[in-house]
Amino acid sequence: MPEGGAVERMMPLVYEELRRIARRQLRHEGVGHTLNTTALVHEAYLRLAAPSHLDVSGRAEFLSIAAMAMRRVLIDYARQRTAQKRGGVQMRVELDDIEVAADDRAEQLVALDEALTLLAASNPRLARVVDCRFFGGMSQEETALALQLTPRTVRRDWTKARMWLAVAMEAEKP
Repeated sequence: MPEGGAVERMMPLVYEELRRIARRQLRHEGVGHTLNTTALVHEAYLRLAAPSHLDVSGRAEFLSIAAMAMRRVLIDYARQRTAQKRGGVQMRVELDDIEVAADDRAEQLVALDEALTLLAASNPRLARVVDCRFFGGMSQEETALALQLTPRTVRRDWTKARMWLAVAMEAEKP
């Protein structure tokens, strides 16, 4: 697809698929998350539609890029929550167990993002596979299509990436 208007052209075609991806991502978030499915899709759209030179070759690649944008939205929200938890906003509130669990989830999401950033620096393809499989909810075949790899390569990369991330996240624990 040509650069201009790629997001505007693709969005109506994949909107329901994006809502499915957003639902899957939000399912892992804690109770009391301020974003709902529609809001997450729309936040991702705003990031994708910002002036850029987004050039996608098809549906699978667009879904992969949109899933990464949703991940960035969720990471930004998680960072805001953890900043508030650490005194970023000086307001006294009573916390119940559910809110504490949501904060733990936010910290885990931030830790995963940091580990994924390190992985991307050393092996960008493995990081893209994680984005598609974990954050995008794409199947092995969909990921292979989006990244122009074979399903077998995606399976091997997915295994390597999960092991690498598990080790990296364990090493970061205090």
